[in-house]
Amino acid sequence: MSSAIQWLRRNPQGQLQAGLDDGSVISGVVPVRAFPITEPQAGFSLVDAQGHEVMWVNRMDELPPDVAFVFEDELQRRDFMPVINRLMGVSSYVTPCEWHVQTDRGETRFTLKGEEDIRRLGSGALLITDLHGIHYLLRDMTQLDKTGRKILDRFL
Repeated sequence: MSSAIQWLRRNPQGQLQAGLDDGSVISGVVPVRAFPITEPQAGFSLVDAQGHEVMWVNRMDELPPDVAFVFEDELQRRDFMPVINRLMGVSSYVTPCEWHVQTDRGETRFTLKGEEDIRRLGSGALLITDLHGIHYLLRDMTQLDKTGRKILDRFL
């Protein structure tokens, strides 16, 4: 794990490959955030197909720019987690119910299976999991408007 990454690209089979400064090439690598919710901009690992760490990256700016671009693109594909900006309404205060929200990716609706699918993360943040396992992040529930706070209070 003492080698540094020189390049990162897809092979013809679509697998991500990493070229290390010792001349080795590792296929099937996957970038992973260590703390995707609490520290999304720090602490990354590049793991091989068996899940073993190939290298650790403290910050993206430690990587060559072209490698950082591919690394970040892969992380965004892997870490799909819409951020809720506004709670617009719910179909019922009894679960399961449909939530209507505005996210950083647009307006959407999802089904909340039960209150246990709303988890507090500390400092006002919530992780909400829908019926299909998609995670929605609410960074700070105190920043919601009055209507949104009222809706949320019924579920917490």
